[in-house]
Parts: sequence; structure tokens; C-alpha cells
Amino acid sequence: MRNLLVKVFFYAASVYFLLIFFLNIGFQNTEWDWKNTNTYDIFFPKEFLWGTATAAHQVEGGHTNNNWYWWESQKKENGEPRILNNDVSGIAVDHWNRYPEDIQLMKDLGTNSYRFSLSWSKIMPKPLVFDSLSLEHYSDLIDSLLAHDIEPMITLHHFEEPLWFMKMGGFEKEENIPYFLEFSKKVILLYADRVSYWTTFNEPNVFINEGYFSGYFPPGKKDARIAGIVLKNILKAHISTYELAHKLNNAASLKVGLVMSIFLFEPANYLNIIDWLGTYLANDGFNETILRFLKTGNYRYLVLPFGRPIKYTDLNATKSFDFIGVNYYSHLAVKMNLLDPIESLQPVKDEELTEMKRYTVFPDGLYDAIKMTSDLNVPIYITENGIGDSKDIYRGNFINRSLYAVSEAIKDGYDIRGYYYWSLLDNFEWSLGYSQKFGLYEVDLKTQERSLRKGSKQYQNTVLRFSQQN
Repeated sequence: MRNLLVKVFFYAASVYFLLIFFLNIGFQNTEWDWKNTNTYDIFFPKEFLWGTATAAHQVEGGHTNNNWYWWESQKKENGEPRILNNDVSGIAVDHWNRYPEDIQLMKDLGTNSYRFSLSWSKIMPKPLVFDSLSLEHYSDLIDSLLAHDIEPMITLHHFEEPLWFMKMGGFEKEENIPYFLEFSKKVILLYADRVSYWTTFNEPNVFINEGYFSGYFPPGKKDARIAGIVLKNILKAHISTYELAHKLNNAASLKVGLVMSIFLFEPANYLNIIDWLGTYLANDGFNETILRFLKTGNYRYLVLPFGRPIKYTDLNATKSFDFIGVNYYSHLAVKMNLLDPIESLQPVKDEELTEMKRYTVFPDGLYDAIKMTSDLNVPIYITENGIGDSKDIYRGNFINRSLYAVSEAIKDGYDIRGYYYWSLLDNFEWSLGYSQKFGLYEVDLKTQERSLRKGSKQYQNTVLRFSQQN
């Protein structure tokens, strides 16, 4: 009996370690030896779009009728404010009024494109009621950008929704999708003669994880099944918006895409099969659910920890994007906790932490984020890439190394058409309030004075280098 147990243990251990061996062989993050890498040996094509990015609620100010305005006044179950330091967006960095000054800042950087979002709540303050002054404001912004030879890229939904839409159940209810479509139709009809690049939704994976799974974003729910339903309805809305846009008379030259946040995951312990399982689940839930749907038309959302998957099929998904937007910031380690999947995510050991706690400084991963989305076989735009760095310690190197990763991907044949740094300005960083400083330009919130950070000059120098060559 003892010999039998020894044999069983031996075979089980052998199978276990063989499995771990092959998992490790198949899992390789791209990493460079930065000390011995010439990060100035880079190449970008002539037509490359160099840009910066912002989102309406984070920079414009003056929001009084959306989900975030409401959320900023709410409290957690323990009485603490929902927003760090009890911050409220207020006038933010007053981009609504100061956009002419901010466009000049873009010109000073040398950039030739600007990605921004439209405020749905300002444009449609009541169901199917449009505000002419807000529509005129964005029209003026577009004209001003074009007058300065800056290509606009518009995002229709960047985490912000009208409060009335949220109170109706938002994207929890499929019957609410037509409200978003009417908003989209209105602005595309008005601006498509001047704006070629449109993205429907920004980071739907982040939106549902934070708003319906972890509860950090409005409406603050913690229900994995509802999260899966919301994501399904958002993807349905994306497909319908794409089809609508390409049917409009003035939309012949439109390019419509979806923006995804890509996070790379790896096991906290490479010898722990449970952490490998957690890594698979994290990647599937955050990245692959959407990528698989866009590639195959098959939607499958795993309801963790123990629910039945949500399934849905729409083959139109495979032809619902002219390009894909990739947002990349960092990677995470997974120490599996089935009872609390959010707590499974940890910073990767032995790497410098950014000010966003769990995120480490890992520009290398941008290459793998590009590789992961390349199977969609459409042009790729890096629609966000940046670092929260109030002391400006890492920004310069992060930019330098991120652009090197993009350049290497281009050299390897990946079809990358543009890069947008997040963000042009310091802004209201959602549940983290004003604690995070992502801006190329530092903003004094009391005086609204803008000043270029030292580390940001790395981006400016690279952009000017290639714009002058071209």
C-alpha cells in the first residue's frame, strides 16, 4: 500500500510539474534590457498620427447632469466619500472654456491629432432633447482643431452618461440602447463632414468591471451577472452605432472603432497551478471576452465565482470596426482568490510602483498589448498610454520606452497608425479624484495655469523629430 501511495504521489507530482513547465514555456512577456537598449533607434511612418487624449468629464468642468456628478456626492457603506479625498470634479481644468489655449499647447508639442469625448449629458440633457449651445460648442472645437492642422478623433461614450439614462437602468436594459443611438446619430450627422475618426465606447471592460463588479464607478453595483449583461448590451450598441454611422449620407469616409483597455496578467507564483487558473480567468474576463466576440461573433461572459456563463451570438460583430483602439498602462499579478476576484490582482513583484498602487512601471507590455489585438486584422491606434507621476520621476523614461515598444511593433509588421498620450492635461481621475497626475502639462487647479513637465519633453522631442523629418 505504501509503495502504491508513493507511486501515485510521484506520478501526480510529475504531471503537476510538467504542466507548470509547459505553462511557463507558453507564457512569455516581452521585456527589454533597457540599460543596453538604444531607445532612440526608432521608426514611425510619415502618415503617423501623434496625439494626446482627454475625456469630457475629466477636463471640461460644468457637469451637473451625469452619473459622475451624482456619484461624487455619494458615500460608501462605511460613510467614506466615493471619491478619494472627497474631491469633486467642479470646473476640472476648465477645458470647456480654455480649449483655444489648450489647442495651442497641442501645437507646441507638435502633435497632429487630438482624441476627446463628447459629453452626452450636455448634448442630450433630457431624453431625446438636444442642447444647441453644446452642439455648437463642439462644432467650434472641431473647427479650431482643423484650423490648427490637428485631426480630431471623437469618443462617443467615455464612462459618462446622462443621469436620466442611469436612472432608467442604463445599459442594464437592452431597450435603452436607442437613446444612445439617437445621440450618436445626431452628432455624427453634424460633425462627420469634418471628423473622420470615431470610437463608440472607451474601455467597456473597465466600465463594467468598475461600475458593476467592483463598485468603484457609478452606479456602484457589485453583481457579476449584471456586469455581463451590461457588457453584452454595450457591444450590441457598438455594433448598431457602427452600422448606423456607415449608413449616413455624409459618412462615406468615416472610420469607426472600439477602444479596449488591455491589461496583461501573470501568476503571482509561477509554481502555483491555482494562480495560473486565476491568470486565465482574469485574461478571459478582461481581455478575451471582447476580443473573442469581435473575432468570432460569440459572446461568453464567465460569471465569477460560480455562476453560469452569459452567452450571445452576433456575427455582425466581426465586421463592426474599421480599427481598434488600444489603451495600455501596466500589468498585474494574480494570486487567486475565488471568493473575491478583485483581491486576486496584485502588483508584480520587484517592479517600481506607480502612484496608482497596484500598477507598476512596465512600458514593455505595450508590445504584447499590440500583439494581442493584432488578430483582429485592422489598423491599431494606441488611444491611451501614460503614467500617473506627480513627482515626474518616471514619465520621461516611460514615454521613451513606450514609443520604443511601438516602434519595434511597427518594424515587426504590426499595422499601427497612431499614438495618443494620456493625458494632455492633469485631470479628474475618476474615483481617485485629483490625486493622480497624468498630464503632459501640469495644471495648477487654483489658477488654471498650465506648464509642460520636464519628463513630457521626451514626447515633445520625439514628435518634433519625426514631424520635421516628414
